[in-house]
Amino acid sequence: MAPALSLVPIRLSDDHPEMTDDSQPDADRLLGLYHTMCRIRAFEDAAEEASRGGVSAFGQTSGTRAQVRGPLHLSTGQEAVATGVCAHLRRDDWLTSTHRGHGHTIAKGANLERMMHELFGRASGFCGGKGGSMHIADFSVGMLGANGVVAAGIPIAVGAAQSMRVQGRDAIAVTFFGDGALNRGPFAEGLNWAAAFELPVLFVCEDNRWSATTRTEAMSAGEGAAARARGFGVPALEVDGMDVAAVWQAAGELVARVRAGDGPRLLHALTYRFKGHVSVDPAAYRDPRELAAAMNDDPLLLAQGRLRELGVGAEMIEARMWAAREEVAAALASAEAAPWPAASAAFEDVQDTGSGRWFS
Repeated sequence: MAPALSLVPIRLSDDHPEMTDDSQPDADRLLGLYHTMCRIRAFEDAAEEASRGGVSAFGQTSGTRAQVRGPLHLSTGQEAVATGVCAHLRRDDWLTSTHRGHGHTIAKGANLERMMHELFGRASGFCGGKGGSMHIADFSVGMLGANGVVAAGIPIAVGAAQSMRVQGRDAIAVTFFGDGALNRGPFAEGLNWAAAFELPVLFVCEDNRWSATTRTEAMSAGEGAAARARGFGVPALEVDGMDVAAVWQAAGELVARVRAGDGPRLLHALTYRFKGHVSVDPAAYRDPRELAAAMNDDPLLLAQGRLRELGVGAEMIEARMWAAREEVAAALASAEAAPWPAASAAFEDVQDTGSGRWFS
């Protein structure tokens, strides 16, 4: 039975996020970080079930027909990276994401219910049901969008940082990308441009060690993201991406430097995705022992252990997960009842050539 507790997600001030330069998060801060990770995990679990049809982990039923429209790439296991980084961001900071971007979007403060509506293809979703999982965006919280093209969010974030410089804004841009992006041109081009013009951008490599269905180390030469960044003169830190406290600490140091006008920085977070490349991928190409070892370092379990060390009771820790599940269960029910887009919406949000007629 879930504890009778209703929790509001803990978010930072839009203008002055709290942070201590070198310290680990205290109990209250870590509990807030843990709650964000719970919300991401609960959302991903529910979305995974809804993409397959049947009964969700929260008791919702949808027959045998999948409710989620389009491909679904889960970030299960990677919650600590999005949470630890975004905890230092303000609402007016801009962020670009990847095809695996649910966690980034939630951690940046986007409305979880509207996210689920978008996955269900409903008119009340962020993109009117047209974008789906890979193209969620919420400009109101600075989330410029997920992106189905590997590495494509990097030049968008660098361009956003350039516009901040032109406008004289003191905000920063952050771009999340996977290890598979390291071998694509936009990564090198983005680093070079940001370094050459000393732009306020933080590059975050979520290195989950798998590029789709191929082990990254089998196709990537050199010493990884941090070494490549340093080659462009961009200072970089490497961190255990399964430990939210470690990510929070490292990200805080880098964000502070970027915000102070010291130019771009890169965070290389070594993490692991617990699911296959897409929600219906059983990941049979992966050694089960590798997955089992990685799950021993589940970021939620690691955070729970640290919270207990700080004296936080089991009931309070459990209440955070129950609150997240209740929130997601409500979002599922809302999405299933939400209206479909009108047929006329197919002709909206398309390029207008100014001629008033269609071209073949």
